Amino acid sequence: MPEFVKGLELSRLFFEEAVRPALAAEFPALRYAAALLGSGSEVLGFDTEMSADHGWGPRVDLFVEEKDFGLRDSIREALRHRLPRRLRGYPTSFTEPDPNDNGVQHLDAREEGPVNHKVELMTPRGFFLNYLAFDINEEIEPADWLTFPEQKLRTVGSGGVFHDEIGLEEVRRRFDYYPRDVWLYQLASAWARVGQEEHLMGRAGLVGDEIGSALIGARLVRDLMRLCFLSERTYAPYPKWFGTAFKQLSCAGALSPHLRAALAADTWQGRERHLVEAYRIVAEMHNRLGVTEPLPTEPRDFFGRPFRVIELHGFAARILERIVDERVRRIAARRPIGGIDTFSDSTDLVSHAVWRATLRKLYE
Repeated sequence: MPEFVKGLELSRLFFEEAVRPALAAEFPALRYAAALLGSGSEVLGFDTEMSADHGWGPRVDLFVEEKDFGLRDSIREALRHRLPRRLRGYPTSFTEPDPNDNGVQHLDAREEGPVNHKVELMTPRGFFLNYLAFDINEEIEPADWLTFPEQKLRTVGSGGVFHDEIGLEEVRRRFDYYPRDVWLYQLASAWARVGQEEHLMGRAGLVGDEIGSALIGARLVRDLMRLCFLSERTYAPYPKWFGTAFKQLSCAGALSPHLRAALAADTWQGRERHLVEAYRIVAEMHNRLGVTEPLPTEPRDFFGRPFRVIELHGFAARILERIVDERVRRIAARRPIGGIDTFSDSTDLVSHAVWRATLRKLYE
């Protein structure tokens, strides 16, 4: 294989040096957008040489207007005959989807015949219907925001748009981040999760269940990390890149040593000691947001029991009081379960948009 090039840069080069000239020659009047959005580590910028072993390579998402979508087959066929066989040393052909491996495709160094490229043609509306089960002709309502998985929202805003004559950039900017009151609801829900389990870590340890205590401690670490993503108004990616993306947050330097130590602790007391330090830092972050009056940052005992907690200061309740959108207030009035990422880590649930219509009923 040639020297590794980040997939997003490879995609941009593929468009500029191969796809754009071919389209200019065959369809000079076509108005379109070219981008790399959606799934794939390269869209997030986290791809490595290992990523090149499947589904990775010179590829471009080509967006056309609804009136031109009927040209899809003609455009694809023209590109099969006009694209070069290699770009910067990488094959531009891919194998057929493997039905025994979730439809995965691999780079295919063909030396003859048409190029089996991965220039995917779609309309902006079709992309969002398929990826988020959302019609961009509609308003994004609170129930929609809460059923869009963060990992997908992040990949909509990540990646790159290399060329845009049809307003794709404007459409994807609609998903930049949660509206303020939806964000407040998400913050409150994340704090509520901490409050529901922070005392249980020590309680399990006190009866000699260090495995159970460690498990709860790990859940608390993850919940604190999610609070950090929310506090810094940044969507969290899927689990493989969750920690990598966390390291990019401004709070990571101060928090990471305590979170690592909490995960590595052998006893519940050691676990609690480091979680308490993390609680202080995250509470200070909350106060800097200015969404409520300043709340105490010093953990306290849980109703006289020897377990140090932070949410007993009422972070979730104080945040919920600041919501003004009546639609969000109605949702919050039925207990703050948060969005899909707050209450579930099921891969099938967050990965497949077909579930979203059912999930919306939780908020209606």
